Amino acid sequence: MLIDDLRQELPDGRMVEDPGVAAGFVHDEAEWAPYGTPLVVVRPRTALEVRAVVRACMRHGVPLVTRGAGTGLSGGANAVEGCVVLSTEAMDTIHEIDPVERLAVVGPGVVNDDLRAACAEQGLWYPPDPASAPWSTIGGNVATNAGGLCCVKYGVTRDYVLGLEMVTGTGELVRLGRRTAKGVAGYDLAGLMVGSEGTLGVITEVTVRLRPRREAERTVAGYFSSVVAAGRAVAAIGAAGLTPSALELIDRHCLAAVDKWKNMGLSVDADVVLLGRTDAPGPAGAQEAERMLACFEEAGATWAAQSTDQEEADALFSARRLAYPALERLGPVLTEDVCVPKAAVPEMLARIERAATRHDTLIANIAHAGDGNLHPLLITQPGDTAARERAQAAFHDIIADAIDLGGTVTGEHGVGLLKRDGLERELTPAVLEMHRAVKAALDPHGILNPGKVIAGG
Repeated sequence: MLIDDLRQELPDGRMVEDPGVAAGFVHDEAEWAPYGTPLVVVRPRTALEVRAVVRACMRHGVPLVTRGAGTGLSGGANAVEGCVVLSTEAMDTIHEIDPVERLAVVGPGVVNDDLRAACAEQGLWYPPDPASAPWSTIGGNVATNAGGLCCVKYGVTRDYVLGLEMVTGTGELVRLGRRTAKGVAGYDLAGLMVGSEGTLGVITEVTVRLRPRREAERTVAGYFSSVVAAGRAVAAIGAAGLTPSALELIDRHCLAAVDKWKNMGLSVDADVVLLGRTDAPGPAGAQEAERMLACFEEAGATWAAQSTDQEEADALFSARRLAYPALERLGPVLTEDVCVPKAAVPEMLARIERAATRHDTLIANIAHAGDGNLHPLLITQPGDTAARERAQAAFHDIIADAIDLGGTVTGEHGVGLLKRDGLERELTPAVLEMHRAVKAALDPHGILNPGKVIAGG
């Protein structure tokens, strides 16, 4: 029996068999994504313990679902019926920070902000910064190829993963990638693992690239009368050749929800706030801030200014990070994550508004607007089945519109369960078969997070 095998293979305290405790490990934050009841939850502390779990699942033909902190928004970490859930949260050691090579070696359970704080002590910086950074883990960030507020300039998680240690779907413990600044030998298997959502292996260690600590940022804020007007400012910044270190959009629904929760007074004067930042040093930064401000004004901002108060500027960005939990207080939130070309941002925002009207659904908007990554948040009332069905219809329309505008179904949250149909629309049949071939080669027993990302995978 699988549980007997696990008891023999794992030290005491690694298995969670109490159903009440295990219930906290069965799903992520994706509203309405289905999940099952696991046979057992395991919390290994070493790579060898992970390997033992994978091999036990292979022997018994039992599915294995890996999860980090459970902050995902696509259902990628949801349990399937009768599976083993493997939580990496206890693998939370920062093994090394090398200031010469500018890299860090960490366990998958290390919290994003904890790594950033440890790096800052040595004058270094780990750029990927999802809004969940205070809680999400590096392993989960790697699994979904997470982005964040500064990825408009600095890229997403894949741009910082140098190497990985992982257990394959055949139970082998292997190392992929490198520690060197450059390296092109063989296929980029480490890069392939980033964004694979636990379907190709179980990550047990991550080596990430670091940057020097950056200059203090300048913040430009603009108020707009509509999301479409704010979208025109985003397009204007791209057309001007500017690369802000952040460019974030928050609409009136988000501002009101944050105000109601935290009493920040942000929704009094604006329907939409656009927040831009530049971290260019010295005069170049001042010039970039001025040009960004001009783009805001030319696009029709009702008010725009460069912030001279760092505390005020930080409060505005705090509101951006608080928007999602603030909206959750209003009712179930179905979160979108589409990405379109920057020039298409105004049209995509207009289509989201039309979808809200067409399906009689409240849709709030936050966005990493600078790189076209939009997060429409579809809000319903608890227990309202008809509202849920309308919201799901709007969700699918938004995906179709993003693809129609040359975009993609997910910019950073992953495919998981919620976006499988969208991925099938986005990719050609030949490319879908390539995905399935990779899955079959690396997980020949079909035990790793089955049913996620690729339908039938």
